[in-house]
Amino acid sequence: MDFEFKERYDIGDLLKIMEILRSENGCPWDKVQTHESIRTDLIEEAYEVCEGIDADSPEMLREELGDLLMQVVFHSQIETERGNFDFGDVCNDICRKLVYRHPHVFGTVKADTEEEVLKNWDALKKESKHQETFADTLESVPKTFPALLRGEKICRRASRSGMPINDADSFIDKIKSALDSLETAASDEKIAHNQQILGDILLCFCNLDRILKTDGEKALTYSTNGFIMRFRAIENEVVKNGGSLDKLSDEELSRLAEQVFSGQSDR
Repeated sequence: MDFEFKERYDIGDLLKIMEILRSENGCPWDKVQTHESIRTDLIEEAYEVCEGIDADSPEMLREELGDLLMQVVFHSQIETERGNFDFGDVCNDICRKLVYRHPHVFGTVKADTEEEVLKNWDALKKESKHQETFADTLESVPKTFPALLRGEKICRRASRSGMPINDADSFIDKIKSALDSLETAASDEKIAHNQQILGDILLCFCNLDRILKTDGEKALTYSTNGFIMRFRAIENEVVKNGGSLDKLSDEELSRLAEQVFSGQSDR
């Protein structure tokens, strides 16, 4: 094995390690992986980077960024073996893209505000990706995105067409109206009806989130985390008093459910 052990490694060493792992005498697991087999790993590592950011933990972020970088190197090595491109090509392409899309930094275009920068960025992106219509820009949002993230991104791009979809009050009214049309009866027909209505409501929430300049993914993540914390606190209180949630009366469970979903606790 042609490898030098060091006190401190760099990107060149990472590329060499991945090449060794994928070689004939490398790791039995690594050398048989494909883009498809490690696809989910890439997604998971990206989410773990986000967890490091949310936790405001430099140590965790540093580790998870390394794991994510390893996935980029892994996929690049697979393509190197196929003779299509290598990691250097990936670096070259992103450098060229950054220079091209920042003419206000590397060229003569004037853009003094964030809004002007984003407007130029969108125009250059449409040109480079041959997007001739606003619908093309919507179609280009990956269908593999989480539904909430995709909905917000599509609403943001649709708003640039000039459509009057920027009034928060009107979308609040749309959501209220749609909620009133939900059916509580359980049947296949009602389930299909409710699914369509709820989908429309969620998309309206995506647009409302854009208008209010909040982050829906972050908001739902924090609320879900808060739900778990309140649930655990309430269950711990019940257990401390010698009880168990599944042994409580319907009335007691309803009261606790209200606390969990309302964000309030009477501990």
